[in-house]
Amino acid sequence: MIVDLQRFLANERPVWSELEGMLDQLEREPGVRMSLEQAQRFHCLFERTAADLAKLRTFSSEPETRRYLEHLVARAYGEIHETRDRHRGFRPLHWFFATLPQTFRRHLRAFAMSLTVTVAGCLLGGLALALDPEAKPVLMPFPHLQQDPAQRVAQEEQATADRLAGAKTTFSAFLMTHNTKVSILTLALGMSWGVGTVLMLFYNGVILGAVTVDYVAAGQARFLLGWLLPHGAIEIPAILIAGQAGFVLASALIGWGSRRPLTARLRQVSGDIVTLIFGVALLLVWAGFVEAFLSQYHEPVIPYTAKIAFGALELAALTLFLARSGGTRRGRDEETASSINGGVPAKSERASA
Repeated sequence: MIVDLQRFLANERPVWSELEGMLDQLEREPGVRMSLEQAQRFHCLFERTAADLAKLRTFSSEPETRRYLEHLVARAYGEIHETRDRHRGFRPLHWFFATLPQTFRRHLRAFAMSLTVTVAGCLLGGLALALDPEAKPVLMPFPHLQQDPAQRVAQEEQATADRLAGAKTTFSAFLMTHNTKVSILTLALGMSWGVGTVLMLFYNGVILGAVTVDYVAAGQARFLLGWLLPHGAIEIPAILIAGQAGFVLASALIGWGSRRPLTARLRQVSGDIVTLIFGVALLLVWAGFVEAFLSQYHEPVIPYTAKIAFGALELAALTLFLARSGGTRRGRDEETASSINGGVPAKSERASA
């Protein structure tokens, strides 16, 4: 028998509110599937709330709270024993604005590794070019990058004809397909236990670092930002996310700290890998358009300040999208440091009897 009713209510309200929050979330997102940990927590909350209802029935002074618990237990019982198929199929907008950023945040550790490898490559490429300018043909195997930066800038700014006239669509399509192939390869090389992914990211970093040092040393930093930032603000993070997917695959193959069989580990991450690489493809489509229709045009056609501001705005929007879009939700990898800060919706005050 309950001795202190008010203390009992104060102790148990958080449990009821948490259960109600999970039920509200399930009703808002009928297609969502709980992880094993979430399902176990939900069942534990249901059993405890049902037990509280049985205890509360011995008191006649709390009719409102008793009716609230009866309704809450009935809702939870219905969710547990639901047999209808509530799957709504693929919802593109929900996938893009919720599933994709949530998946990205769930594997932040892999993204940090991708970023670290690329930055290391940038440092090596920049240092190598600064110490040995003659290594430029080796570090930058592209003809348009091997000419003197000041000379190239002068040529670009003095050009009067539109060199991409009638070919912008073709050029953007080439960029999209080429960069997507590179991203898929970066992901696929995760099958080499991550070694191939590391090499791809590091090599891209070497080129980026060498180009940066070359143009900055020649006093063309403003041109460099105006040229690279509009499309690079999206393209470079896309390549990093492809590397992130590669490291997720490599981690599943290696299986550090996991006793699950290889097939189970691969099955667990397969959906996340597909989500990440499809997100990369979408980002690269946008980057291809921007590079063909904006990045290739310089002053006096388009002011560098406008191009730099546009690129900075893109980068800020992408960062905000990946960091905040889709809210926060406990995922199946919440036990790792890379998990998103989970939680059910805010606790309701309806139980305040």
